[in-house]
Order: sequence, then structure tokens, then C-alpha cells
Amino acid sequence: MESKMNISELRRAYHQRISEEIIRIQKDGESEYPNFADRGSKASRAIAQGIVHRLGGISSHKGLSGQTAGGLFETITRDFLEQTFALLQHLRPGKWQYSVQTPISHFDQYEHLAILERIVEQYNELASSLGTDYIIKPDIVIGRWPLSDDEINQDQILVTQGGPFASFTPLRQANFDQARIILHASISCKWTLRSDRGQNARTEALNLIRNRKGNLPHIVAVTAEPLPTRIASLALGTGDLDCVYHFALHELRDSIEDIKNADQLDMLMVLIDGRRLRDISDLPFDLAV
Repeated sequence: MESKMNISELRRAYHQRISEEIIRIQKDGESEYPNFADRGSKASRAIAQGIVHRLGGISSHKGLSGQTAGGLFETITRDFLEQTFALLQHLRPGKWQYSVQTPISHFDQYEHLAILERIVEQYNELASSLGTDYIIKPDIVIGRWPLSDDEINQDQILVTQGGPFASFTPLRQANFDQARIILHASISCKWTLRSDRGQNARTEALNLIRNRKGNLPHIVAVTAEPLPTRIASLALGTGDLDCVYHFALHELRDSIEDIKNADQLDMLMVLIDGRRLRDISDLPFDLAV
């Protein structure tokens, strides 16, 4: 039987795909820098170069737009999470669905928003009062399919057909004519964090919190941003995002230590010690909670 890759090996494969498919070396006069660094920041360029070196290096100069890079980052991160989370079935069993750019109204906790949207579309005065941006499309979503009564009663009879108990929970498929997938996690992917680019992740998080009917899904963000001071704009504070995850946190820390940038290292440790920033390898385990 072919053995499955472990978390470390899947993380390495994740970085290899990112290096091959997304990271590009850009030129600025006589100097070069990776395409997830800020051209105008010496620290950003040095840290990004250190990360690239630790991931195995990259020599491609082929052009890649920011939008394309962002879309690839979503897809590759989704694939990594699907592969790693599958290894944790013994910790978090279930039937899971992974997708990108899926409206939240497709899920049990938010399906009422589709009805609201149809009503708002018919009345302009409602659109001006309620807005039209409550049905968001998170970069990555993980959904859990409900269970049949046979699955629920696998070890012993827990529910009976037509009985009055456990008749409203979305986890039980028999409660509805059509199966309603449950939103388990909403993941915002930010290849870089420039200006206020990361703040829409907070807006999406608040939308998910306020508009749900049922349990709150995991709400996290994943980024490749090399500057901790910019990551802090998204990671600091609590109440909206569960946590922010860096695609290569250990390589980021080593790169900052190498260039001896005390300000960036201090902020990085504030985020790590404050439990606001973790490595991508931590995410599948946190999703299993």
C-alpha cells in the first residue's frame, strides 16, 4: 500500500508549487526582488529574498499579474488544505467539500441571504437601505455535508425517522428535503498586504458573524506578506478573524533574523507570542477543532 505524505512533506510540496507557479523574480534597475516583496521597501525585498532562498530558490523572470498570482495562491492553498485535512479524518471525521469563490448563500447558515437578495433586487429603496454586499464569496470555503440517519445510528440507534427529537439540526440530512451543506470554514487568501488591501478580510469576517443563522464557521486569513508590520494590520486585535496564517512562517522568522531587522522581528514575535500569527502547517489542525 502506498504511504501518504505527512504534514511536513505536504508543506514542502505546497511551497514547491508556489515557487514554480507563482513566485517570479522582478527587476528594478540592476537589482532583483521576488514578486511578493514591496519594490519600495528594502526590508521587504530582503526578507522575501531570504524566504525564496530557504524554499529552494527560483529563477523564473516570466511575467505574472497580481490578479493571476492571487488566484493561483487560492487554488494551491485550497489543494494543500484538502490534502492535509484528509490526514486528520480520525480527529475530525466527516464528508467535506473544498472550493474557491463560492457564495456563502450556498451554505445552511446563510441560505436566507439568497432570499433577501432576490427581494432587494426588486426594490431599489431596499437596496439603498440594506446594501447589496452581504452575499460574499470567500476565497476558499470548506463545507461539511450532513449525515444520513444510517450514519448517525452506526453504533447504536440515536434517532428515529419521524420522531420529534433532533428534527431541526442541519447535521441530520433527514430534516430537510434537500441536503444543506454546512459552512465549516471561510479562508481569505492575501498574496500580499498593501495599503488597506487586507481590510476587506475583516469586512467579510464581520459579515459572516452578523448574518449567520447557526454556528459560526472558522474565519481565517492566509498570506505571503513578508513584512510583519503589515501583517499586523490584519492580525492584531480579536473579534473578527480567528487567526492569520503565513505560508512560510519559519522561513519568514529566519529571514528576518538574518538581516537583523529589530523592528520587524519584534513585531513578528508580538504576533506569534500573542497567538495572532501561525504557520500554514498549523491551519489544518486548527480546522479540526
